[in-house]
Amino acid sequence: MNRIGDIKNKNILLLQGPMGNFFKRLDNHFKKKGAKTFRIGFNAGDWFFSNKDNYTAFRGKKNEWRDFFIEYVKKNKIDKIFLFGDCRFYQSIAIQESQRLDIETYVFEEGYIRPDFITMEKWGVNNFSKISRDPKFYLSLPDSILKEKKIFPANNSYVKMAISASVYYLLAKIFLFRYPYYEHHRELAPLKEAFYGIRSFYRKIKYKNRDKKITQKLKDELSKKYYFVPLQTSTDFQIKEHSKYNNIEEFIEEVLVSFARNAPRDKLIVFKHHPMDRGRKDYTKFINSLSKKIKIDNRVIITFEIHLPTALSNAIGTVTVNSTVGLSSIYHKTPTITLGEALYDIEGLTCKGLTLDEFWDNYIKPDYDLFKKFRAFLIENTQLNGGFYGRFPREFE
Repeated sequence: MNRIGDIKNKNILLLQGPMGNFFKRLDNHFKKKGAKTFRIGFNAGDWFFSNKDNYTAFRGKKNEWRDFFIEYVKKNKIDKIFLFGDCRFYQSIAIQESQRLDIETYVFEEGYIRPDFITMEKWGVNNFSKISRDPKFYLSLPDSILKEKKIFPANNSYVKMAISASVYYLLAKIFLFRYPYYEHHRELAPLKEAFYGIRSFYRKIKYKNRDKKITQKLKDELSKKYYFVPLQTSTDFQIKEHSKYNNIEEFIEEVLVSFARNAPRDKLIVFKHHPMDRGRKDYTKFINSLSKKIKIDNRVIITFEIHLPTALSNAIGTVTVNSTVGLSSIYHKTPTITLGEALYDIEGLTCKGLTLDEFWDNYIKPDYDLFKKFRAFLIENTQLNGGFYGRFPREFE
């Protein structure tokens, strides 16, 4: 694959990947291409989803990881590193040191363009991405970049993801004594995770028919009469690392208060829960309580299962922290404002430069020519056509 250069006879290190077999498949691919591969794991879940012939367990304390990593990559003459996410403790240290040692490091993340892509960028993703934020850069790209490329369905399986996560958390918890100092970015509680999964499925069924009716209303009588707010997950590093908010509730409160004070009185606001957070968090009571307090409860709609493209294409505008839903909003030519740091918060794409209070009445429509080139550049340089729990990316075949 030309995006990562020649890998034959290269020493490649894989750190923690997404829960499941994706990094194991990647490991096998690199071996077939003539690379020598290495793997470091931090818990029994990592071990289970790894090849055992090249696996090294890190069982030390967090303050020992940096020195361990430096010694390991030097000893094994590592040429390239692949990992998942750039904000978790172990990954962020690895990126810092690999940059200092000039070892190419590639970061995987969920796709910027969904559902048929995953992200892979050198050195960092999201707001740590190295891509340009200058609109002139994208507008100057040749029109040839817009040539349509065949996109294959990723065919991601929710069941495969759920099983992978359940196995991962269960093993990590049961064999925690083997990795006594490991600290996961979430609580290692398999029973609680199972409960969240069951509750997520229950809520999906519970709200499906109700939200189908709401979707139809958004398309018909409410079209262009509401603003749309997609909520992000409560554990999202995009919130923790790339925004001013300590939690989602702070974001909701700022949006509702600003809406009440500044939005046209005949307009509504629609909130949508994140599907991956559906079993963990329900912000309905919080939103309803605050809405009543500031006397706009008759103008607020709270949803779980509405059809996202319909909600975006019929909205007056979209308010987000830095969700990739913002990119989808721009795709649907809907004015979009980000209240956190986002790689797509570029003048001409978003309402960059406007405050939230100004946005409700003075929103700016996206420059669609700019967006088309920006999107094409993203796909060409940061996206892989495939899924972590579906078809393996064609770029690796």
